[in-house]
Amino acid sequence: MNAQQSAALEPADAGTDGTRVRVWDLPTRIFHWSLATSFVVAFVTSESEKLRDIHVLAGYAMAGLIAFRILWGLVGGGHSRFADFVPTPTKVIDYLKSLLAGTPRHYVGHNPAGAVAIFLLLGFGITAAASGYATYNEFGGHFMEEVHEAAANGMMAMVVIHLAGVVVSSWLHGENLVTAMITGWKKRST
Repeated sequence: MNAQQSAALEPADAGTDGTRVRVWDLPTRIFHWSLATSFVVAFVTSESEKLRDIHVLAGYAMAGLIAFRILWGLVGGGHSRFADFVPTPTKVIDYLKSLLAGTPRHYVGHNPAGAVAIFLLLGFGITAAASGYATYNEFGGHFMEEVHEAAANGMMAMVVIHLAGVVVSSWLHGENLVTAMITGWKKRST
């Protein structure tokens, strides 16, 4: 195989040195940081009657962002598509075993544990938004308030787990996943 044929087999989004690959597209990155911001704003303003309007607006923003992400997960490209990171039980167990052994498999996109976290974050986000809307419009009474608070707390727990996973995965793979979610570029699996 000559150099021209070899170059044709490289992904079009590979870095010039062949060690980087474009993973996160701009819509996914904007979604990620916008959802993080809107969730933090909603969470921080949740106990203040004075800041209730800001809390509600942040909740609406979250709902719209999640609706976009679901659509983008179905029609978007590459590693943004849900089909790219379906977390089967076998994949999750195998990945967690390799993680505990200190030699986790490197994934260019989401690893199986990260995929589970994403689906849980989306699920908690949908539940928080729907129950928040119901609470704001006085549907469902105290029960709906409890559902809203539980979903928000569940989402915060997943955020903490997600952040811990980012730190551990960045360390084990020698890559900065925060930078990858800002720039879109990630280390290619070797």
